[in-house]
Parts: sequence; structure tokens; C-alpha cells
Amino acid sequence: MTTSIIGFPRIGENRELKFNTEKYWRNEITEAELQDFAKNLRKEHWELVKNAGIDDIPSNDFSFFDNTLDAAVLFNIIPDNVKALDLSPLDRYFALARGYHGDKGDVKALPMKKWYNTNYHYLVPQIYEDTDIKLNGTKIFDEYQEAKDAGIQTRPTLVGPFTLLSLSEYHDSKPDTIFDKLVDNYKQVFAKLADQGAEWIQLDEPELVKDVTGEKYDLFIRVYKELLKDKQTNLKILVQTYFGDVRDVYDDLINLPIDGVGLDFHEGRKTAELVKSGFPDDKVLFAGVVNGKNIWRNHYEDTINLIKSLPAKNIVLSTSCSLLHVPFTIENEEFPEDIKKHFAFAKEKLTELKEIQAILSGKDQAAETRNKELFEKPRVKEDPKVHERVASLQDDDFTRHPSLEERAKIQKAEFKLPVLPTTTIGSFPQTKEVRKTRAQFRKHGITQEEYDKFLAGHIDEWLKWQEDIGLDVLVHGEFERNDMVEYFGQNLDGYLFSKNGWVQSYGTRGVKPPIIWGDVARNKPITVKWSKYAQSKTDKIVKGMLTGPVTILNWSFPREDISKRESTIQIALAIQDEVLDLEKNGIKIIQIDEAALREKLPLRKSDWYSEYLDWAIPAFRLVHSKVKPETQIHTHMCYSEFTDIIPAIQNMDADVISFEASRSNLEILDALQAEHFKLQVGPGVYDIHSPRIPSVDEIKNTIHKIIDKVPVQKVWINPDCGLKTRGIKEAKASVENLTEAAKEVRAEVKEEI
Repeated sequence: MTTSIIGFPRIGENRELKFNTEKYWRNEITEAELQDFAKNLRKEHWELVKNAGIDDIPSNDFSFFDNTLDAAVLFNIIPDNVKALDLSPLDRYFALARGYHGDKGDVKALPMKKWYNTNYHYLVPQIYEDTDIKLNGTKIFDEYQEAKDAGIQTRPTLVGPFTLLSLSEYHDSKPDTIFDKLVDNYKQVFAKLADQGAEWIQLDEPELVKDVTGEKYDLFIRVYKELLKDKQTNLKILVQTYFGDVRDVYDDLINLPIDGVGLDFHEGRKTAELVKSGFPDDKVLFAGVVNGKNIWRNHYEDTINLIKSLPAKNIVLSTSCSLLHVPFTIENEEFPEDIKKHFAFAKEKLTELKEIQAILSGKDQAAETRNKELFEKPRVKEDPKVHERVASLQDDDFTRHPSLEERAKIQKAEFKLPVLPTTTIGSFPQTKEVRKTRAQFRKHGITQEEYDKFLAGHIDEWLKWQEDIGLDVLVHGEFERNDMVEYFGQNLDGYLFSKNGWVQSYGTRGVKPPIIWGDVARNKPITVKWSKYAQSKTDKIVKGMLTGPVTILNWSFPREDISKRESTIQIALAIQDEVLDLEKNGIKIIQIDEAALREKLPLRKSDWYSEYLDWAIPAFRLVHSKVKPETQIHTHMCYSEFTDIIPAIQNMDADVISFEASRSNLEILDALQAEHFKLQVGPGVYDIHSPRIPSVDEIKNTIHKIIDKVPVQKVWINPDCGLKTRGIKEAKASVENLTEAAKEVRAEVKEEI
């Protein structure tokens, strides 16, 4: 029995990849310097995994931005306007990821969506009628050769053809448009890798854990029938799945002429049952038994009993998914030992795999004993007040009165906002000065009085700017906050925080998820101080800004000793206390962000409500159910596909919802129209994740597209997300253009209303 992993964090132990890539974007280092750095980082990671004793090591799991984008570039799935840019291949790659606005042209970034049920984001390949599939890049071959030259035999990884076809967007085209050429080019990849000496290739096919029926099932069968027909190399093929089970295609999958099947035994609720029904002796089962998405120690006894129960003859112990979803190592953390011993980050999960392998071979009884002792005692004490509060909840606690329609009339009279009211999503740029000052305060380098003076100055400055440009509903800018989840966690009981627990979200953007250690409760106001201060400085409405309970849970590392529902309800009650305190202090509009609502939606539609929405939506309602009718509740969602859960979103019973829609071509508007959506909406009129500054005319065109589908009286005008990651110059220019565009369209439609 051997060991393997699906992938390893590429950002580096101290986020070196982020910092060097951003230096390149700022023209502080050359392309050659960036490439040399990346080459050394890859070698360092391969050697780390090898030295940890892992037998089968992946390559091509590295990326400067995203592996799906890498696959698209490999097969020349590049829009013509990007090909036409007179840029180096690397800069065209970054233009696809980030957009480009300069002397060589002007292109928007590719659409970006959540990677299945994670907080990682992928770039969506765009297929056109004339897309010319051919081998365009050499990355997968170069990185295999790098490892080989370093004396490490690796298994190159690549997004599989079924998943690539399924995730792509089609313009006057369909999968058949590129099917034959794509399959042929995958075969060319196989041949080139075999010529280089590769023994295996890993085809990542997470799409197989979703509902695979009808045309989708037919596509899967057709793809692999053609791909494996007349196989002419000795290259072994591993079809790797993760994030669920493959119940719809299990029998087909294990009977394909492939060499290995990778299955997830953590999120795959039926995986063990499927394997126990039979697994062929001539194939290798890559068993995902170490959780790649959470940071808790593996329970060896449970894992060993599972492995022993499986009828597979050839088993490789592996992770449930790539380790890019967990931080790099626990070694850099300062937790007390009695806390640290419960955690396993990426590097520690390599050790877990080796220890499980050794225990199964009868060679490491000490590790087995240590692990058993870890799980024998309760990890935390319950908070009786929290449990009593949860137990006392009644159905009416989850319902707001009066109805949405009645509230809308009351709020219209209360606020007297113009048609197409303008606002932003919440945060303003977190400059080096802001981050430096916050760090100084955290390290006791400045006093509370000095820190408060700094924050007040920034809030005053940005409030004045918002008033000057004519925004209708203002925000205080969130300069006191490091992260929309971590900030709240730091002010709630039951949370722990890592020092260096960064996880890649997209590109160079990392998040540092807090850890839900115990029962969650609020013991003091969190946001009231600065929201109240900002409102005192202006006659215009200033939104209170909160993060919702589902997002706080989904962007944290959750407990595994109680259900996610119970944890979320605990968080909802804590945020409810904050909502009511904001209302008492004169905050009339309160935005409760649920950016990650879609993120943990089960990948199979049959599980959507029973396994998730039936408790996630009520948890949000619990947060705002007790506010007055004249208090307007906003929520915000971003970078996911929401079109198929519109009824559930409407059931959240907020008054206004803002969506990310600009980067997904406003596709959600048709769904809102079809579902007769009742809430007021701000679909997002430009993409803040690109450094491009949209023109007034561009934003006006977007607004017209929106009001063609949504009644103008229900439309808000806003960016598609917070401005925290943008520079001051581009943030201000973009919002100024947004405000001007709204004024001009407002004047055009005034006579029609």
C-alpha cells in the first residue's frame, strides 16, 4: 500500500508566490525573475512532499493563477481579442485572468466562478464557433521535466476533458464544436508525456460527483470512449474525483480501460458503499481518506477500519481533494500545544498519510496510541447559555413581520431615495498605510486613542468623497477590518485564529479562515462604534455592514463534532444581537453579506434543500427577523451561480440584494425575471476584481441591460463587490463613473416612471 496526494498548496509557506507575482505586475521584477522564482518554489515543494515519505507525487498542480485557466491555455482556448494583444504569453495569460487596459489594448477578464463547493475560484473557459483547439502551451511538459531533472518522478495532473467541457461557456457553439479536436489533443498530451518518461497522468474530473444523467451522462461516456480508444502509450491513466461521490457513473467508471480511480471518502456519502459493492482487481483505488478541506486531525481508528473494509486489492492512501484548500503548515502557529495537537494543515496531512500507512503495515503503534488518546477526551466544554438559547427557538423566530411588500412602502416613505439609488458594497481600499497602522495597533505599537484617530480620519475623508460625488447611500469603508469573516470571529466567543493559515481564494488573493473551536456567542457589540460614528458625520444614510452566519461558517474551518446547522444557528443568534444593537443606535440600513451562501450547496440537486437550504435560509432569516419594518435589510452575494436557487434566495426575505453579475454577463437577470423576483436588486454594474476602470458609457450600457429585465423602481446601482483589494485611484475613478452613469440614466428614465 502506497501514499499519494491530489495536489499541494502552491502559494508557498509564507505566500511567496503572491508577493513575487504582484511584484511582477508592478514591474518590480522581470518575467525571467518571476519564472526562476516559480521554478525554485516548485522544486522546494516536490522535495518537501518526497521527504515526507509520500510515494506518488503530483506535478502541474502549480499555477500562477488557476489550473482551469492553465488547461484552457494549453489547448488554445483563448478569445481572439486576447490573442491579438501584443504581449508575451505570460502577460496574455494574466490578461485572461485579470483583464488588460493599456497601450496594447483593452480586454475584460474571463468570468470567474466558485470551484464547486469551495472558496477557491476558477476562470471560465470561453468556447466560440471558431475556437481552434491545438496544443498551445508547454507548462505540463516543462514542469514534469523540471521534477524529473531534480530526480523526482511525478504524476502530471490536468483538468479532465469531461470537466473542462462541462465548465466552459459556449457562444454560438456547444461541446460538439470542439469535441473531436479536444479529445485528439488530450491524446497528444498523453503521447508527449509518455515520450518524456511519465508513468501516470491524473485527469481531475470533479464534475462526476454532480448529477450525471441524460445528456451529461452521454457526454461522459462518449468522451472516455473516444479518449481511450486505440490507446497507443503505456501511460497509466488515473481518473481523479473529489468533493462527493460518483453514484451515477460508478459502474461505468470502474469498467473503463483506465488504471486508477480516485474517490473521495469524506464528502462522498456513498463512496464506501459503492466500493464495497465491488472494485476490479486490475485497477488501483486512490482512496481519499485524509480530509483535504478541513484542518482537524484524522481519526486513525476510523480511517483504518474503513480501509480494512474495502474489497479493493490495490489501494493508494490519498487526500480527499487537493491540499490547496488548507493552510501550508501548523509549524508556524503559536497555539498552545494542547490546542495545536488537534490540527493538521497540508504538511501535517502528509505525515498522517505515512502514519496510517505504517499502522496498516503494523509498524507504528506509537502513532496509533497517540491518535487514540487524542480522540478519547472531549475537546471543548459546552456553553450552556448558547445551547439553551438554540433549544428555545420557535418557528416565529425565523419570520419577519410585516410582509416584504408592506415593508417596501414603509421604507420608500422613510428614505425618499431617488430612482436607481447608488451605493457601494462596503469596503474601500485597504492601503499599505491602513494595514500597517492596524498591525501597529495589534502589536501595541500605538495607543487605542491614536488608532481611533487614524480610523476616524479615514472614515471622514471617504464619507466626504462619497458625498461630493453624489452617492445616495454611504458606507464607512471598513478600515478597521482585516477580513469580513476573521474580523467577526475575533469578536465572538468560540473562535481561534491562525497566524499564517492562508489559503488561496483566487490568483494572488488569499484568505485566512478562522477556526470554529467551540460554541459561538457574542459578548459585546462589534461594529456599532464605527457605524454610529460614520452616521453622526453625515445627513445621508450610512449602511451598517455585517457578515451573515452562513458565510461566516462557510469561510471558517468548521467543527466536526457538531452539525454545520447547529454551528450556523449559534452564529446567527450572535449576529442577530449585533443587528438589533445597530438598529438601536440609529442605523437604518443594515447589509448582512452572504457572499458564500452558494458555496456549500450540495453538488447534487436532490440534496440541496434537505442537506443545506432548509437550515441555511432560516439561519439568515433568524438574523433579521426582529428588526422594525422601517429598517431596510440588504444582503450581498458574489462569484457563484445563483440562477437555479432564486426561489431560495427570495425566501431569505431581505429587502434588497446585490449580486455579482458583471463578470457573468448579467445572466442572472433572466432568472430574476422568470421567477418574478420581488426583492429590490443591485446586480453589480462593473467587475471590481479587474484593475480596469469602466467608462461612463460602458456602465450606462450595463444599467440599460439591467432595467430592460428588472423594473427600474427595483434596481440599485453598485459595483459587484467590495473595493478592499483595489487601489485608491482606480476605485475612485470607477465609482465616480458609476455615479455619473446612474445620474444620466436616471434623467433618461425619469419621464417613463
